[in-house]
Amino acid sequence: MLQLNENYMKLKQSYLFAEIAHRVNDYVAANPDKKVIRLGIGDVTKPLPQKTIEAMHQAVSHMAYAETFKGYGPEQGYDFLRERVVEYYKKNGASITMKDVFISDGAKSDTGNITDLFGPDNIVLIPDPVYPVYMDTNMMNGRNIKFMDANKENGFTPMPYEGLEADIIYICSPNNPTGAAYTREQLKEWVDFALKNGSLLLFDAAYECFIEDPAIPHSIYEIEGAKKCAIEFCSLSKTAGFTGTRCGYTIVPTELVVKSSTGEDVSVNAMWTRRQTTKFNGVPYIVQYAAAATLSEEGIEQCKANIAYYKENAKIIASCFENKGITYFGGSNSPYIWFECPNNMESWDFFDYLLQNAQVVGTPGAGFGKNGNNFFRLTAFGDRDNTIEAVARIDKLLS
Repeated sequence: MLQLNENYMKLKQSYLFAEIAHRVNDYVAANPDKKVIRLGIGDVTKPLPQKTIEAMHQAVSHMAYAETFKGYGPEQGYDFLRERVVEYYKKNGASITMKDVFISDGAKSDTGNITDLFGPDNIVLIPDPVYPVYMDTNMMNGRNIKFMDANKENGFTPMPYEGLEADIIYICSPNNPTGAAYTREQLKEWVDFALKNGSLLLFDAAYECFIEDPAIPHSIYEIEGAKKCAIEFCSLSKTAGFTGTRCGYTIVPTELVVKSSTGEDVSVNAMWTRRQTTKFNGVPYIVQYAAAATLSEEGIEQCKANIAYYKENAKIIASCFENKGITYFGGSNSPYIWFECPNNMESWDFFDYLLQNAQVVGTPGAGFGKNGNNFFRLTAFGDRDNTIEAVARIDKLLS
């Protein structure tokens, strides 16, 4: 008789953003005359940089001629893009090699897929609140999950403590959903903990391009010793607007070695290579060619212009809560603003209240964990005029 992976039965019935879409669609259907402004899902609105578009057109033309046509590519990614990733890290003060770089279709996929490499009995430590993919993918595998409290008291940047037990530790900085970011000193504590305890850090750097504060590292590899205990995930989704184009990169240092049950030293880089060559056929050539142009000097400058646009949106949103005296996190070094719901409201109640009375869509903090129950997330990825209008509506509603 066919058996199911019944770990799936333990998942919430609906993925967070599917539930949001369901509620919004019901409201829109019932109120077709109302203009709804969406500041919920972290999807970008600015078009791809011009340098990216030009390269994409060039790559399409390459596919039209036998001399330049590309079929199957290397599963780890084309060297021309991996070299650009190495150069990008160097500019941010982190030294990696091409062999460390694996091109992917986005950080979301790899943060879930990386768990293929590790045994089911590992203790997985996940912050609460958290990006749902970390928890759900480990639940699908039936892993032993523990949570570390991220809250207002610790600035939503939980730290290691005496007696903490964890084999795999997820860290996202700047954080989704809270917008909080770890300083260099704080990340050094986590690296030291991992090295001392034989733990692995899974570091999600998807929002590093929003960092302005020099005290906040863009990469975990800016911290001494991190190559021996950390895997890093990043993408061009937020850096360059690739949410619909799909291209990212995962860094698995060759220095990262783990002992097997027989005492043998095993390269995690080699294991990931084997996994990818078996289960992944690589990112399309056209996308990788465009991504390489995006990470050129001209491409990066064009990306920065779009990022600056979103940063200004974040400041506009944050100023509303600052003026109201409402506690919030993010708004700088992050495209997210994470704020306390007024009058101690629970986040799903505030979601409905905001939608029905201001026609603004955000993300309920409860969707990210119990510590988010009285918090709410807004994104700076919207159109400027819509962002200004949404803030005016919120300001009026909270007056």
